[in-house]
Amino acid sequence: MQEFDCCWPNIYGNRPVLAEGGNKVMLIAVIDGMGGGLGVQLVAQLSAQLGQKADIIALGTNALATNNMVRAGAMRGATGENAVVVSIRKVDIVVGPIGIIIPNSLMGEITPKIAEAVASADAHKVLVPVSQQHFDIVGLENRPLVVSIKEAVAKVNELVQGRSW
Repeated sequence: MQEFDCCWPNIYGNRPVLAEGGNKVMLIAVIDGMGGGLGVQLVAQLSAQLGQKADIIALGTNALATNNMVRAGAMRGATGENAVVVSIRKVDIVVGPIGIIIPNSLMGEITPKIAEAVASADAHKVLVPVSQQHFDIVGLENRPLVVSIKEAVAKVNELVQGRSW
């Protein structure tokens, strides 16, 4: 990878504004809770497809979820309500289960503050429809989670490539 003359500081240190070819390096946050199983799959697939075109950070509602996402390939990780609320302001794209915008979902791990911060963020959101005990999403076909994850990764790839923003 080439040397970068232009970097901007953020809470993650200095990161390149431009990648090879002059394209913007996108900052993508993958948010998950519980064991981070969905987040792990998202991080692994996004890392494999995007490579140096994006920086992926793991934002977990608990340390186990964060640790598992970092092991899957996220560049950095942070844990807890305040980490999500502060970090979400800096990202270009947020990816995670639909519950990240619904207070008290993921068995209560998504606090109202987290849900509001994610829903209110300027970042583009790519949400995976995952059933929760206290709500139903109607109008969606019932399909394997792996298919929804692949579709979410494809959408993020389109966004990073600049095809639809």
